[in-house]
Amino acid sequence: MNRIKFTTSTLLSFFLMVFAVSLHGQEKKILTFEQIFKGAEPKILAPLPNITGWADDNNYLEMKKKEGDDKPKLYSVNVKTGKEKLYRDLDQFKTIADTNINLNSPAAHTKEYDKLIYIRENDLYLLDTKKKEFKQLTQTASEEKNPTFSPDGKHVAFTRDNNLFTIDIISGKEYQYTNDGTDVIYNGWAAWIYYEEIFGRSSKYRAFWWSADSRTIAFYRFDETKVPVFPLFNSDGVHGTLENTRYPKAGDPNPEVRVGFVQIGRDNVVWADFNEKDDQYFGTPFWTPDGKQLFVQWMNRQQDTLVLYSIQPTTGNKREVYVEHQASWIDWFESIDFLKGNKDFILKSDKDGWTHLYLYLVNGILKNRITQGKWNVSDILFVDESCNVIYFTAKKEVSTSTDLYKAKLDGTDLTRLTFGNYTHSIKLSSGGKYFITTYSNTTSPSKMALHDNRGKLVKELGDSKTKEFDDYKIATADVFRVPTADGYNLPVSWILPIDFDESKQYPILISIYGGPSSGTVSNSWGNLRSQWLAIEGVIQVAIDHRGSGHFGKEGAALMHRNLGKWEMNDYIGVVKWLRAKPFVDTNKICITGGSYGGFVTCLALTYGADYFTHGLSLFSVTDFRLYDSHYTERYMDTPAENPEGYKNASAMTFADRYKGMLRIVHGMMDDNVHMQNSIQLINKLQEHNKHFEFMLYPGERHGWGGTKATHLRNETYRFYYKYLLEKELPENLFK
Repeated sequence: MNRIKFTTSTLLSFFLMVFAVSLHGQEKKILTFEQIFKGAEPKILAPLPNITGWADDNNYLEMKKKEGDDKPKLYSVNVKTGKEKLYRDLDQFKTIADTNINLNSPAAHTKEYDKLIYIRENDLYLLDTKKKEFKQLTQTASEEKNPTFSPDGKHVAFTRDNNLFTIDIISGKEYQYTNDGTDVIYNGWAAWIYYEEIFGRSSKYRAFWWSADSRTIAFYRFDETKVPVFPLFNSDGVHGTLENTRYPKAGDPNPEVRVGFVQIGRDNVVWADFNEKDDQYFGTPFWTPDGKQLFVQWMNRQQDTLVLYSIQPTTGNKREVYVEHQASWIDWFESIDFLKGNKDFILKSDKDGWTHLYLYLVNGILKNRITQGKWNVSDILFVDESCNVIYFTAKKEVSTSTDLYKAKLDGTDLTRLTFGNYTHSIKLSSGGKYFITTYSNTTSPSKMALHDNRGKLVKELGDSKTKEFDDYKIATADVFRVPTADGYNLPVSWILPIDFDESKQYPILISIYGGPSSGTVSNSWGNLRSQWLAIEGVIQVAIDHRGSGHFGKEGAALMHRNLGKWEMNDYIGVVKWLRAKPFVDTNKICITGGSYGGFVTCLALTYGADYFTHGLSLFSVTDFRLYDSHYTERYMDTPAENPEGYKNASAMTFADRYKGMLRIVHGMMDDNVHMQNSIQLINKLQEHNKHFEFMLYPGERHGWGGTKATHLRNETYRFYYKYLLEKELPENLFK
């Protein structure tokens, strides 16, 4: 038998060959279009548990489908034992309810879900789960809107024909409190400007509020007689139709507002002591826990002074409780946290340049600051008065991440309860005993865990990474800072192409929003769809400017009277930094955004045309003279007061500078940012003989879903393929 002689060189060659074969066998795969866009197998990400909240301090609520369930149902899960119990099953009442009503989508319900209201063919129906009774409450030709239970569950308030009503759900007796509702007079139904800018869209136009003792309803009465009408054109049918809306643009007359009170079952209205003829705004009001006072937020037209008034509901007399003035603007209080006994309340204010918590006596005297420093509190989650502890979220460690904290009400013992270099989304139990966090960062997909109120891990609840995740190439993502010449370190994030090579050149796609205090750069896991453009070879970037919130109100206030200035200054600064990189294709710097992001995009392709080469603007403000009074004047004052600021904040002003390629997209019936904005920019570009693209969506509002959303997505990718990748869209994939 002959022996084989192994030299050092042959051994080295053998091991290198084995190592290479091993590496080849472990080479990571590339995600497919079907995996990214259609959820095809194998999935690299799985849904986390659908935890909707807490039943109490010891049981959280999870929507899940168990063996034997025909569809997902809501279960309570005990923190300590893990024992699951069916918490709510409304489908069991199908046999007694109208079969055309989806019982799992009530229009209103009591806290305990023992009584629920449904709307069918504009009438109200009641399901009483304790009595196992289903009955019709109203039967009129008009539509009942925003049904809302009294806290004791005995009455339902609603509006009909712009008047305020209640109905006793036991006797069925109906009470009407106002009778002057018209097409311009609304009682308990918000004017558009209040719905969009003050109460928020989640209000669904509701402008009435029950007292905690269920005896009184506060409501706002709006008179839009002097508010100009704006027509929206619906192209359907042979002749088309006009939808006329009352919409105050910057400088226009606003609705006149009265603050009223009604006692349940009585027919007289008590009006608060305000002059509705004054040029003013009223914010969301808040009842004290005993129902004896209503705290009303009042603001002047300039929005630089906010006053909290305590209103006595039986007389309408008002008492000044709190006054705040800022040189720039003031934002509305989203909540007022009253402590037991109506002795104290907590406000969240940015009056010192950063958003912090303040404890006040009920008479408006400052008791103490709870938080302070160059960082922002985000939301108050719970006040545990038994321990004098408040739980809140904040961006304290770094402005690109959110954490959960607790502190004593006297401002001591500030403690971070969450962990690591992550962004956390928190669900706190009703008594503050536990919290569930959903957390991630740019390189780690979302996980979910249960912790106690000291921050100690109780149990892991879920990991969105599947076992297949590590088999695939995932684009490198990072959050970092880019300095400005005047000392700001701007937050920037990017997602680099798969197999990124610094010796190659790649197009840039910048996605932004850009509004005041509306940052988008976050240390969190992104959308799986971003992997597709990374596979195709696009560097995807997000940028936040100095007014985005990362630098507190100190930074945001710089935007006062000059929207667009600092956005362009800082975005251009980062683009200059990008253009200096050898791996950036300077001929392909694309920016895209919608609404305010569309405004910035249009400015980038006009004012900033020397730096941005392509843009995709969606339902964009192009001139703030065309946008609503409350939003615009908060930052810009009126056009008469600030003509130069409005001029410099209009893309039309710089249309002659336009070059590159801009696609303008708008819904024809957008009732928020009117298509008028895009049409006027188009007109100006045509006057300057400029080449651009335009896509309109008939019948669509401010954003849309369905087949047209798919069409917009595909046309957006077609734009990227044509101009950034210089190749055809794979039609067989984008169907």
